[in-house]
Amino acid sequence: MRARLETRPEGLIVGGNIGKNKDTPDASAADDYTTCFRGLHECVDYFVVNVSSPNTPGLRGLQDREPLKRILGGLQEINQGLKTPRPILLKIAPDLSDEKILDAVALVTELHINGIVASNTTISREGLRTTADELDAIGAGGVSGVPVRQRANDIMSVIRETAGSDMTLIGVGGID
Repeated sequence: MRARLETRPEGLIVGGNIGKNKDTPDASAADDYTTCFRGLHECVDYFVVNVSSPNTPGLRGLQDREPLKRILGGLQEINQGLKTPRPILLKIAPDLSDEKILDAVALVTELHINGIVASNTTISREGLRTTADELDAIGAGGVSGVPVRQRANDIMSVIRETAGSDMTLIGVGGID
């Protein structure tokens, strides 16, 4: 993968979406983010710190303030010590409460992280027309698009109202 990134076409903007391995205990998660950050720093233009993938068991627990502060603070410390720091964005889940979203905004501001990607896919199955049996057969995973549209838009509004116009926001996962 790194070899492909190193030979990318001139002018192509590439982001690195980094996360922890599914087998890594949460207590060691920051190490995975650091390894990815250091390994990709010269190959990407910006980073998205993904603590919201529904497919990595336990990952969403890293959205709590203390684990998130360890991860983001460590990455920002490394980043600012480099010759060419890269923008860092935090990717959050739509399943967070407004209180946790406000905590994330405050932490991003405090640590001088460049922005937020909101929101990832939802683990909620509320409002789907698919039967429970079909959903069980499909299995776990994230839902995007229309089922998460209203929540994703609401999250963007909450973040913008709180952070003001200076914070970079990228809307995904149902934004219309």
